[in-house]
Amino acid sequence: MLLIFWILIILGIILLFVFFGYYNRFAILGNRIDNSLAQINVQLKRRADLIPNLVESVKGYMKHEKSAIKAVTDARKALVGAHGIEQKVEANRQLESALKTIFAIAEGYPDLKANTNFIELQRELTATEDKIAYARQFYNDSILTYNNLCKTFPGIFFANLYGKRERQYLQIAESEKKKVDVKF
Repeated sequence: MLLIFWILIILGIILLFVFFGYYNRFAILGNRIDNSLAQINVQLKRRADLIPNLVESVKGYMKHEKSAIKAVTDARKALVGAHGIEQKVEANRQLESALKTIFAIAEGYPDLKANTNFIELQRELTATEDKIAYARQFYNDSILTYNNLCKTFPGIFFANLYGKRERQYLQIAESEKKKVDVKF
């Protein structure tokens, strides 16, 4: 009788550790997802902070390209004011498009292309774009780990018990998936 009592106590403790372990795994993965989303926001803010400097260095050379400069400024404002992941993704897409236009136009201004400030800003923006891409990848990798835990056994049992649901991946807009034609 005493042996059965101790076996039940030990099984109860093991079961308690399993429940706590899964609860903690969900909490840790949820925090990792939140952190990776925050890192994306940090990099988007960093890029948005670089834009005014880029615009100022470009203004003097591109007096006739006011619409392109305005598009970048407006896209930056939209990104800074965006709330929620969907709005930020859309505003980011618009900003990337506007920046591509500025860099394409800059090709026609040799003095601007040789300007040290412009070159350094271009380099900073490129580095920031790389960091944004990495942060997006890390976010989606974190979502994958979390969703795998929610879908596999015994994780699915604990996900239902704790009310945890699958999370959505960061999606790329269809317009960004189009083939790019490069002509020389």
